[in-house]
This record gives sequence, C-alpha cells and structure tokens, in this order.
Amino acid sequence: MMKDWKDVIGRLIGVGSLETKKGASMKLIAGLGNPGSKYADTRHNVGFMVVDALAERFGATVRRKKFNALAEEVHAGDMKLLLLKPQQYMNRSGHAVTTAAGFYKLSPADILVVTDDMALDVGRIRLRAKGSAGGHNGLKDIIARFGSEDFARLRVGIGDSGRMDAAAYVLSRFSADERELIDRAVRAAVDAICCWLRDGVDLAMTRYNVKNGSD
Repeated sequence: MMKDWKDVIGRLIGVGSLETKKGASMKLIAGLGNPGSKYADTRHNVGFMVVDALAERFGATVRRKKFNALAEEVHAGDMKLLLLKPQQYMNRSGHAVTTAAGFYKLSPADILVVTDDMALDVGRIRLRAKGSAGGHNGLKDIIARFGSEDFARLRVGIGDSGRMDAAAYVLSRFSADERELIDRAVRAAVDAICCWLRDGVDLAMTRYNVKNGSD
C-alpha cells in the first residue's frame, strides 16, 4: 500500500548534500525565473517561488551554486529530489536543466519544470505530463536542448496582460489581492508536486487540474 506523503516527509533523512547515493531514485524539479533582486517576486519568477516553498517544506534552502543554477538536494527515505533554480535568465533555462540532468543521468521522465503562464487566471495551476512550450521562452529552451517535449510541467497562472506589453507585464509584481491568490497557488503547486512524486502524473493531474478549475 502506498504510504501517505506525510509519512515520507516524516522520514526525511537529510538536506544539503549534492552527492548521489547508489540505489536511490532521483527526480529533478526546476522552477524557472530570472536571477537577481531586480526580478524577485515578479510574475515571471513564480517558478522560483514554488521551488523555494517546496524546499521550505523539507526544511531546506535552495542556495548552492552548481550547474549555472542554485541547487539543493533533499532526501526522504529512498527518494531524492534535486531542486533547481536556473540563474542564466529565462530564455537560457535549458542550459542548467540539461546540465544537471546529464550529470545525474536523468531522463526527461524524471523531470518536472514549474513555470508561469499568462493563459491561466491568476492563482490557477495546471499540470501536464508533456507538451509544447506554449510560447514560454524558458520551456522553449529546455525543449530545444533536450530535443524532447516529454517532461512534466506545472504551470502557475499569472493572468493575461490585457493592454499592457507582455514583456513588461511578466516582469511586474502582483497586486495585494493577486498576491493572496498566488500564495495559495504556490501551496497548491507544492502539494501537486508531492502528489506527482508519490502517485504519478496522471493522478496528480486528475486531482489538481480539476481542483483548480483547469481542463
């Protein structure tokens, strides 16, 4: 019988190591964004927010410099997660993701990428097992470097730009009302990632896409 994720969290055996232990399975979870304080908490950096929240759930902080990214490895029983925040700007996100995946010999099926999405209302989340970039430059670069679309992606809605220039909009910050929605979405995204790890992508999509009103 599959154990509850809280039991897995309860068996957390350590954080901070970037060494791979023989026999343990690994998943790579990459949150996309732009580096530096100038871009902190902007709409485009919601992927960073989710990865930071996931790390916090494990009592960790994503701060080690490796793979042209900030990285942290957390352990829960025989499960290892490499949490990654690429630091080469959004349109070069693929370099860090593919370098880390190559180092640990991971396949696209072992990877989940968290991004912002203007096509979703603020606070909605949508998980997919694979698919196109959907116009997202970070996903475009990852797909180009992998030569594959077969990795999971979790999109967090930041709302449509309306009449505002899209490039300026994604670099803007959330309003106070929107921030409340985003904080809830980040928590839901962390729960969805845990479900993906525990139960697989199909069940996670069923639970969290429907729960958030996504198709």
